[in-house]
Amino acid sequence: MFDRLTIRIFTIFLLTIVFFLMLIMVLPSLDSRNLTYLANKDKEAGNILARQVENDLVNVPKDSFRWWMRFIVVMDNHQKSGQSLFIVTPNEQIITAETKNIDLVKNFREKSSNVDDPAKKIYDSQEIIGPFLVHYANTEYQLYILQQATGIQSQFVNFIFDHPFLLLALTMLASSPFLLWLSWSIAKPARGLKKAADQVAKGNLQEWPELEQIGSSEYKATGASFNHMLRELKRMQEVQHRLFSDISHELRTPLTRLQLATALLRRKQGESNEVVRIDIEALKLDSMIGDLLSLARQQYDNNEIREFNQINLLFKQVLDNAAFEAEQIGKKFTVANLPTNHTILCYPVALCSALENVIRNAFRYSNKQIVVNFVAQQKKITITIDDDGPGVAENELEQIFRPFYRTSEARDRQSGGTGLGLAIVANAIIRDHGTVKAEKSHLGGLRIVIVLPIHKHQ
Repeated sequence: MFDRLTIRIFTIFLLTIVFFLMLIMVLPSLDSRNLTYLANKDKEAGNILARQVENDLVNVPKDSFRWWMRFIVVMDNHQKSGQSLFIVTPNEQIITAETKNIDLVKNFREKSSNVDDPAKKIYDSQEIIGPFLVHYANTEYQLYILQQATGIQSQFVNFIFDHPFLLLALTMLASSPFLLWLSWSIAKPARGLKKAADQVAKGNLQEWPELEQIGSSEYKATGASFNHMLRELKRMQEVQHRLFSDISHELRTPLTRLQLATALLRRKQGESNEVVRIDIEALKLDSMIGDLLSLARQQYDNNEIREFNQINLLFKQVLDNAAFEAEQIGKKFTVANLPTNHTILCYPVALCSALENVIRNAFRYSNKQIVVNFVAQQKKITITIDDDGPGVAENELEQIFRPFYRTSEARDRQSGGTGLGLAIVANAIIRDHGTVKAEKSHLGGLRIVIVLPIHKHQ
């Protein structure tokens, strides 16, 4: 039953309350200044002193002139160094030579006046012991002893005991590590679950058997459900991947036959507008199937390994190829601020393909100029790709990364695009924990902004 989280939290809460109540009840009794009753040994020593005083008082005549002065003489003869003796008469008079401490004796008598159960109490650096019974002239007197206290607790301890709220605060402070440890141990399975969820958010669908073995029964049940969800996600992923493969095979086969039939038709009847249209649409369909499969492989195929790559070396071939292509088609291609000392953790093939895809789109829609700029600041590298083409309407900038999205200008239709290129780019950037967005370019066309985290390669 204790394996249940509800019972565990309730038990810990109850034990904590009991602990504090016991502490509040017990701690005050540890104050050495409290009234304590004498042990038999100390009681016997006090009674011996009382009998010695009593034996000497026999020689003092009752009601003689200044008889109480003789009491003082007797007490002086029997008190040790550092001691002061006090005798209290039946009518509450106190006989002593140490008159300055009479108030202490009066205060102590209010707490201890039973000769059968003498006690002691500390006042600052002194302690009072008593009362002890003394017989004189058929009358009972009480003897009290004032002496230097032994084992005096420090002034700091006295201050704590004199301020209950401070004592409570110190008790809570002392128990905080224990309570923090309990809280940490209860929350540990939740942290493990969060860690697993973070990995799932990154695309890692491996199971976590330890989630079913640690924590309370509620956490174990949650861990079992979480692993079941991962198994189902992995199964659905495999089914979807298989579906894309099957679609590729099933669509490519009739598409190949259609292209073959178009070629035979062109050979028999010659070129015609209808044959050209069929050929163009077949090529578009073939390109669309290829892009769709490429997107599916990025999303569901994790065979590529993330690696640390220096930015200038990673993108060198992509930028060199773009510069060569720009020269061939008569457009101006500029690369600015390419960093040489920053490293990113990425899937290199997918990321290079994404940058190349964006640059090719810029080539396709630009008039004369394409600019790629790198800006490294704080812990991020920002890559901007600008062109001087027709651009995209303001209200469509956030939509162009959706699969199969067509802008109002139908740029993709005019250029033969499939509407999947930027979706593939966005997926590749997100896999590397980056972001991508579209903006209006200062050149008049479209600007694509890619932001990637910079890593320190250990």
